[in-house]
Amino acid sequence: MVLFLGALLIFGALFLAFSASGGLSPERAGVSRSLAVLQAMTEAPDELKGELDRPFADRVLAPLYARLQKIGQRITGADQVERIRQRLDKAGNPAGWSVERVATGKVLGVVIGVVFGFLFAQMLDRSAMVTVLMVVGLGVFGWNAPAIHLYNVALKRDEVMRNEIADSIDLLTISVEAGLGFDAALQQVARNTEGPLAMEFARVLQEMQIGRGRSEALRGLGERTSIPEIRGFVSAMVQADSFGIPIGQVLRVQSREMRTKRRQRAEEKAAQVPVKIMVPVVLFILPCLFLIVMGPAALGIMRSFK
Repeated sequence: MVLFLGALLIFGALFLAFSASGGLSPERAGVSRSLAVLQAMTEAPDELKGELDRPFADRVLAPLYARLQKIGQRITGADQVERIRQRLDKAGNPAGWSVERVATGKVLGVVIGVVFGFLFAQMLDRSAMVTVLMVVGLGVFGWNAPAIHLYNVALKRDEVMRNEIADSIDLLTISVEAGLGFDAALQQVARNTEGPLAMEFARVLQEMQIGRGRSEALRGLGERTSIPEIRGFVSAMVQADSFGIPIGQVLRVQSREMRTKRRQRAEEKAAQVPVKIMVPVVLFILPCLFLIVMGPAALGIMRSFK
């Protein structure tokens, strides 16, 4: 009995000693590990601290964008680079857009289209053939999405320039007839008007200031747009500059033609209204009229037969 009590007292003393020191407490062990991690982070080198303090966009998104940009540059050939540059010129070179960004957007669009197509097909629980078609279709759409966006921007920009060309040439004609030279008159139009056409005239002046000839700068204006009116104006100015024809007379003829074409375009759109309005009339208005007119008669016929 004495030996048993002695052993019990020894084990009890050891248990109390370990408990007091925290050796038997898992919570204490977890706290100790957390404190060790915090101490290691506080004692880490400055390079590691700087890497951890950087935002998520700089640590993850920027390297990912750089990798996608390299892939886009490898895929895009020289002919495609020139084609993308022409599309950017026709779109007015939007802020932040470049050939590299368009190529990166194509690669990113393919990745997003493939992932979204696969997930959408899995949500609909379709067959493997439908899944492959959706993945391929959305991938192709993602590849062409930046080009489609640039085409829409260029189309809207051409429409604005088509509406502005007549007034701008009128102002150009007045300035030349008032005694200004063609370059000074073009500068007045670019300074006193707003819109994409004024920006194009300012670009022509900048190209002439850096040493490019007037004819070459005007031809560049014609290449950056697909509007027949502007191309005709450029062709007339180039010929007048080459053959020594008075600029004022050419501008007067061009101004008259622009006003005539604008009136004809307005008359053409007005003539298209009856044809365009037939679709909503036939699909939406006439069924409602038939329902209102023939509905009571149909109900009376049904009551009579009953």
